Amino acid sequence: MKIVVLKFGGTSVGSIKKILKVTKIISGYIKKRYKVIVVSSAMSGETNKLAKLTKKISSNFISSEYDAIVATGEQIACSLIAGGLSDKGYLSRSWQAWQIPIITRGDHSHSRIININKKNILRFLKKGGIPVIAGFQGINSENRITTIGRGGSDASAIMLAKFFKAKKCIIYTDVDGVYTTDPNVSKKAKKIKQISYEEMLEMSSLGAKVMQPHSIQDARLNRIDIEVRSSFSNNNGSLITKRKNISNRNIIRGVSFTKYDSKITLIGVKDRPGVAAAIFAPLYKNSINVDMVVQNISSNKRETDLTFTVKNEDLLKTEKIIKKNKNIIFKKIIVDEKVSKVSIVGVGMITTPGVTFRMFNALAKKNINIIVISTSEIKISVLIDRKNLNKAVDVLHKEFKLDN
Repeated sequence: MKIVVLKFGGTSVGSIKKILKVTKIISGYIKKRYKVIVVSSAMSGETNKLAKLTKKISSNFISSEYDAIVATGEQIACSLIAGGLSDKGYLSRSWQAWQIPIITRGDHSHSRIININKKNILRFLKKGGIPVIAGFQGINSENRITTIGRGGSDASAIMLAKFFKAKKCIIYTDVDGVYTTDPNVSKKAKKIKQISYEEMLEMSSLGAKVMQPHSIQDARLNRIDIEVRSSFSNNNGSLITKRKNISNRNIIRGVSFTKYDSKITLIGVKDRPGVAAAIFAPLYKNSINVDMVVQNISSNKRETDLTFTVKNEDLLKTEKIIKKNKNIIFKKIIVDEKVSKVSIVGVGMITTPGVTFRMFNALAKKNINIIVISTSEIKISVLIDRKNLNKAVDVLHKEFKLDN
């Protein structure tokens, strides 16, 4: 069976007009003799509306019921798509995770798909049917509805492609591919025809919003090629694939950024084994993601200054937790909530000397001061004043010839 998995994001199914456009895209693959498995997100904005309802009941709404509520958004979208396909004369029906079932493991709202029962879907495909499956959801060992994190419909599509051995997994969204940087920030952003899992994983974790990092990781682990395309144009998209399939050998593939970061510095921390763990453990327990971390030990080795970054939305909560933390002693806390992180990403930097110098030199020429530096094999990130963000993106985009 030649199976294709088509996933449609919230913007692609955001209105009846858009859903009818989606049914035309699906019928195009049927005409090419594919067996089509459709995965849908909720209509744009619907999940946020449902989440707000829970907050009106309780600021600490029970997680299992939260998942049960927010998962209903996909049910509506799937039924509308299936109804549209039926109106065109196709055999189609919607499927919720529990009807298949899609089995997950892990905490509510952060589960992962571990198994998919293929029997009923395969039977429906063989009859010529088009299953429209709710993304973002599954059921656990207790038969409770679970969700797999925001952007989880991408992960649903990738795992369906894995279990059904699909020829293609295509993610339809409101952009026609992956770009060298955000087109809303730089008019010179270019679409990337092919990008490796590793590069896409770094770019998504560093601010690129095309796909969620955990979805890219699922694709990488299972070697599922993903094509990202627009629901609103016929333009070719971007292929996310293995490194050896990449024909473009640019050193740097993209410039990513996160705009709203905050820098926290603890001055004069009493240094001892385990002090960093004592600082970060309460943040981890409160689901606060700590990003760039720099530690400077004093000459007498008794004190340290420790700097790290968090998202602006987590700043007040982070300050409160640190000040209440009786397991650490420090002299002062300094906060800067007007910083941004800019990163260059590319597997080419592994074997190319001088990339770090070129990045730092390009920023220096524009009088952009670097506050914090973080590196990995295929990325270099710097923290800068937010007012310099757009200028930094433009200069780095030009320096590494991504304008061409």
